[in-house]
Amino acid sequence: MDIIFASTLLVALAEIGDKTMLLAIILAARFRAPWPIIAGIFAATIVNHALAAWAGSAISGLLDGFWFRLAVALGFLAMAAWILVPDKIDEDEVDKPARYGVFLTTSLAFFMAEMGDKTQIATVALGARYHAVELVAIGTTLGMMIANVPAVFLGDRITRIVPLRAMRIGAAIIFAILGALAIRELLG
Repeated sequence: MDIIFASTLLVALAEIGDKTMLLAIILAARFRAPWPIIAGIFAATIVNHALAAWAGSAISGLLDGFWFRLAVALGFLAMAAWILVPDKIDEDEVDKPARYGVFLTTSLAFFMAEMGDKTQIATVALGARYHAVELVAIGTTLGMMIANVPAVFLGDRITRIVPLRAMRIGAAIIFAILGALAIRELLG
């Protein structure tokens, strides 16, 4: 349960103000069909994050040792810094027509937007740290849904309700703590 909770918390906080959250807001404003958008976010996230958690777990198994564990710890610290940088979404990502319907358009857009994104990198690191692909994928997907479902329903109003800067700072602190704990464990 700790793995699910940690994965959920980290990704929910990392997702605040992320480009995929901005994408959820834009899709909600454009299509005004919350349920297919939410289903598309879920489908894209569970596949993307299961693959990312598996990749992290597999790579750590191949490279288990001091240097790999140090790289994971430093990766958490790098994520702490990266989260502090606000994301923007490209206008051309928004202007594409929805010729495949709301669900498929959302699924494809979210899957592609997650490639190399903060939350995907965090999922790889969590998979490497915990070696529990299913639990990490469940937790990170839950975190994405916690952050994005309100964005779909509230649209751009969420940016006036949630202080994005404070959430980014909170997420950065949590990633920094994880990185410091990983380094302490490595050196201890």
